Amino acid sequence: MAKKNVVVIGYGGMGGWHTRFILDNGVVNLLGIYDIKPERCALAEEKGIHAYSSFEEVLSDERVDFVVIATPNELHKPLAIEAMSRGKHVVSEKPVTLSSADLQEMIDASHKYGRIFTTHQNRRWDVDYLMMKDVYQTRQLGEVFTIESRYHGSRGIPGDWRGHKEHGGGMILDWGVHLIDQMLGIVNDQKITKIYCRCDHLTNDEVDDGFKLDIFFERGLVGHIEVCTRNFISLPRFLMAGMDGTAIINDWKDKTRVVLCKTWEEHDVKPVVTAAGLTKTMAPRDEKTTVTYDIERPASDVHDFYRNLVKAIDGEEEQIVTHKQLMRVMRVMEAAFESDRVGAPIEFTDN
Repeated sequence: MAKKNVVVIGYGGMGGWHTRFILDNGVVNLLGIYDIKPERCALAEEKGIHAYSSFEEVLSDERVDFVVIATPNELHKPLAIEAMSRGKHVVSEKPVTLSSADLQEMIDASHKYGRIFTTHQNRRWDVDYLMMKDVYQTRQLGEVFTIESRYHGSRGIPGDWRGHKEHGGGMILDWGVHLIDQMLGIVNDQKITKIYCRCDHLTNDEVDDGFKLDIFFERGLVGHIEVCTRNFISLPRFLMAGMDGTAIINDWKDKTRVVLCKTWEEHDVKPVVTAAGLTKTMAPRDEKTTVTYDIERPASDVHDFYRNLVKAIDGEEEQIVTHKQLMRVMRVMEAAFESDRVGAPIEFTDN
């Protein structure tokens, strides 16, 4: 597998992460970076990373096989299309752009110029996601009716451009894009029928600083995605409930705990005593009717993203993050914004 040469466009938070990631992975070769801010270019040079003087200089360099676009979100589309028109393959940071119409223009450019165009959905390699995907797809819980996926924090929305609508800020576009992609990766055997979303504006009136999103699937499964940036007690990272059992991951660093029901009937249930009386309905089960086990965390290597990209450029593999997947996630995000605007669930046509 021959290495490919890359330049990172935008040397901010994610651009800096990409340069470190590329230098560490041994899969692709970093030629340098470009940023419109001279101080960011100077910082790169101080770290021994070549800084190009302009985007035009990057595109004119015949050694460059592809660019990684890590700029504010509204700039992804024009930069990607220009790079592809100049013969460069493109990896865009997420969200790939701000609308399905813009995304279609980027996809059309990819076909027109014969260039690979994809998005860095790095959280497909998150171990918590991989465990839940395996639980669902191996049907360990029987028919699944609920999947909950959430990230909770207490530090508010990031204070840079992510707090401004014109730049594509807000938590749906920042974190929702990952969690929606993961949910659709888990439930890969059902179409979406309806979307319902409620956005929070606790600290920011311009963009959402949190949200609750329900994705309704055709067989009755509901995927609940939740992001909160002002919660000091985090709820479980993942919860999956099926007819035969339940699986939970409390924190992204944990194993998966699975509890399966082996006997439904239980005749000697010990009631729970509450201040208002007794209840057998909500009494916990014991080892007589359930079996409990942990799923170990699997091996995962996020560098496989770039390994796949190199092979896709060489025509040896299909790209992992496809145009169809990008468009489906974008349409779900658009539907989420519309649902929040009208304050009601909306129908979703899943192509």
